[in-house]
Amino acid sequence: MPWTRGLPARQCGFTLLELLLVLGILGMAATLIGPGLASLNSPGFTAQVREATGLLNYARRMAVVQGTPAAIEMQGTGGDTGDRDNVDDSRQQADIVGRWTGDNIVLNYRDSAGQDAPPDERLQITFFPEGGSTGGELILQQDGRQLTISVDPFSGRVQVLDEE
Repeated sequence: MPWTRGLPARQCGFTLLELLLVLGILGMAATLIGPGLASLNSPGFTAQVREATGLLNYARRMAVVQGTPAAIEMQGTGGDTGDRDNVDDSRQQADIVGRWTGDNIVLNYRDSAGQDAPPDERLQITFFPEGGSTGGELILQQDGRQLTISVDPFSGRVQVLDEE
């Protein structure tokens, strides 16, 4: 029986069980790491929702503290950043205290009367010193995920609703 480095020739190499075990471990690692690599080019969806919610709450506080209307401009990836000629005069009276642009996010808006705005329109949510707001629901979508940010028109309260 020939010897190679102190072992018989028939004992060199890996068994089929060892190879299958290593391939199984590599497969499990790929399923855990793969989805995370796909979203490296944009900030996480949840982080962007938190940022939008934070800006809305900031505008609400600014309106109450300063005693003047405060607004946030929002748009998704497909939003129009062009001219502002189509914004009516009542909306221009509010101070814009922040702007939010979603990265890889589709943004839809449903006003407090239940009317949907075109998805490519830049949105403006205004908060008033008395506590109210223009209200409505912001529906944010990215890669099959969807969250709704609800702004109460009477109290101005901002809350994130569960995925639909």
